[in-house]
Amino acid sequence: MTPRTFAPAPGWSADGHRIKAPLEYSRGDDKVWIYGALRVRDGKEITRCAAARNSKNYIELLKDIEADNPTGDIFIITDNLSSHNSLETRTWLVDHPRLQHIFIPKGACWLNLQEGWWRLFRRDAFAGQSFANAHEIERAMSVATAQLNRRAKPWIWGRPPKTRRHLHRLFSYRL
Repeated sequence: MTPRTFAPAPGWSADGHRIKAPLEYSRGDDKVWIYGALRVRDGKEITRCAAARNSKNYIELLKDIEADNPTGDIFIITDNLSSHNSLETRTWLVDHPRLQHIFIPKGACWLNLQEGWWRLFRRDAFAGQSFANAHEIERAMSVATAQLNRRAKPWIWGRPPKTRRHLHRLFSYRL
């Protein structure tokens, strides 16, 4: 083996190993959490900003959902975040029987159609952006939600059915 005659690339040690630097990340003092609810029937979304991710703010989202859907039962499919199943939330839901919680299994986030909407939302609201304060984030959230709601369509889980042409190509034989 010939010894190296040039300096290693940035991030690599002289003996050829990757340098592991501690990950430093901070959101600062001005944190903003965005809550959202997707109505799969028509693809419309309700979003709201909050300073904390807790039961109180989750209940505020539930109030928005209830106000946006004045009649009929409302089935809320949600993940297993502690604020979704806290005593405060369950107590509030007892007084609002139209809202029924359904929890997706742990580790099965692909069952939650809201996750696909979040991907579109992050692309439209936050990609390439830098925000000075929470008000700018809330404004970006409002604009992106309005734009996505304008072109909303019903959400369907799964792939679309195969076309007739695809089936013909799949099952046709050539002699």
